[in-house]
Amino acid sequence: MHSTKKITDDLTWVGANDRRLAMFEGVYSVPKGVSYNAYLLNDEKTVLFDTADKAVQQRFLENLDYALGGRSLDYLIVQHMEPDHSAALAHLAARYPGARIVCNAKTLAFMKQFYEVDDIGARALIVGENDTLVTGRHTLHFVMAPMVHWPEVMVTYDSTDKILFSADAFGCFGALNGAIFADEVDFNKDYMDEARRYYANIVGKYGTQAGALLKKASALPIEMICPLHGFVWRANLGDILSKYMLWSAYEPEEQGVLIAYASVYGNTENAAEILASRLRSRGVKTEMFDVSVTPASEIISAAFRWSRLVFASTTYNAGIFVSMEALLHDLAAHNIQNRTVALVENGSWAATSGSLMREILAKCRNITILDNTVSLKSALKKEQLAQIDELAEAITGSLPDLRQTGAGAEPGKVDGAALFKLSYGLFVLTAKDGQKDNGCIINTVTQITVKPCRISVAVNKANFTHGMMVKTGKFNVSVLAESAPFGIFERFGFHSGKDTDKFAGFGSDEHRINGIRYVPEHTNAVLSGAVTESFDYGTHTLFIADVTDARLVSDERSVTYQYYFDHIKPKPQPPGESKKGFVCKICGFVYEGDALPGDYICPLCKHGAEDFERLIP
Repeated sequence: MHSTKKITDDLTWVGANDRRLAMFEGVYSVPKGVSYNAYLLNDEKTVLFDTADKAVQQRFLENLDYALGGRSLDYLIVQHMEPDHSAALAHLAARYPGARIVCNAKTLAFMKQFYEVDDIGARALIVGENDTLVTGRHTLHFVMAPMVHWPEVMVTYDSTDKILFSADAFGCFGALNGAIFADEVDFNKDYMDEARRYYANIVGKYGTQAGALLKKASALPIEMICPLHGFVWRANLGDILSKYMLWSAYEPEEQGVLIAYASVYGNTENAAEILASRLRSRGVKTEMFDVSVTPASEIISAAFRWSRLVFASTTYNAGIFVSMEALLHDLAAHNIQNRTVALVENGSWAATSGSLMREILAKCRNITILDNTVSLKSALKKEQLAQIDELAEAITGSLPDLRQTGAGAEPGKVDGAALFKLSYGLFVLTAKDGQKDNGCIINTVTQITVKPCRISVAVNKANFTHGMMVKTGKFNVSVLAESAPFGIFERFGFHSGKDTDKFAGFGSDEHRINGIRYVPEHTNAVLSGAVTESFDYGTHTLFIADVTDARLVSDERSVTYQYYFDHIKPKPQPPGESKKGFVCKICGFVYEGDALPGDYICPLCKHGAEDFERLIP
């Protein structure tokens, strides 16, 4: 029996889950199991993206046979040669002798090392950077991603459906449990820790290479990510992309303190507990780990999360306690950097663990080790509590100052960030003039009265749609839902209708109300309006309109500004270490220069200078 899952009309997940595996790669515990993802594209040609681990090979083959529906296999794309994704390669090569094996030159060399495949050289279709393969309706582009996390890795971009097949990038530990898409589960609550642990331990050493792939990916209009482990991303891509930007740059996700301790009789643990309490009383977040019972992979993952690290260890055989020593070497091997570290040592007759821990950590890049090392002799004494307080104060002092807010803020000053806390929605406003339909992104639609049903709509005069509304007095408002991809905001928000057909290749012409097109997908409601009066407010016009039609499209939640910032809008990348500038918080456009003119208008989304913030390289 098959357990395939449809991703799009043409694309099917044909992978398999393993819930019996205890240790991934023999190193990393996987209590939630692991998925081995493979994907079949049914186009004029059939294309399989990677295979699966030998432990689930039979299920994978059953899924593939079902998805093929009696068709033969034309292409097998090998993005990554690690055996958990290539174990069935030789079997498939024998079963489908006419299938071309698409790979790069390094992949072919590895293939010959791992497997015996007749005429492999003749059957291989060697591709390089930016090469393409047309399979019918789809065009596949190949992008090299060396050392993410093997030297032969490549990823594939389907420009037709805007899908990135990302190999091991953007993966996650955990079996799929019936859900295939990340938005079908509470990913941030239940799986983000596993995604971080996966990245930190599998890819973490290769942050520079992962960052290079991110830069390549940022140039592509991606609406879906299909990794080789974990969930498929079709919504909220900003969640995982923003995490990868931080992780690949070895920048912490949160300001707070990881405290890892190694204690034999509980005395070092006690000192760590007291330090955590002192930090908490100062408003600092802390997370504690006993290195003797917590797998190193979990602590390494936490080290990628927190900005400050504390290591407390007893001295053991004149060295560092064995589990702590192993952890520190492992952490250094995963290239941890850009952290501030504090140390606590313990020793009954010769406390050497502190200096030895410092020696290991000093080899890491951009690590600041505080001078306030606390040295215990067997147990923490009452007179040493002052040292714990001093260490807590030093750690707290190393954290960035919190922004001055509330009663202490400067009176009479309008902080734009405060206005962003209002519950703005995001909408596509559409209008028509003659034969031309147009639309733009707006954020202010408010119901004024129920009887008659009347709304207000504020529109920037710079928008082409504004002129259409002034002329015709009719419009539609498509209420965007949380599933809206960034591409919709690009299409309707970052281009002008004066020189762009915003509906070109988008949806069906039949989706009209009032004779005006609307956005049928990723919306939860559509309102039609007839303008009754308007008011000029400088940069904007406030239109008052009677609602002439209102239709519920779905029960999805409406997207808000905050949701857009947190989950949809990609985080901007710095323009370069030598450049300075300002970034638009709405669309991500970067203005380069030391000073931003006060009257500057974003050329993409038309927002003013107040919606820009300084970009720190």
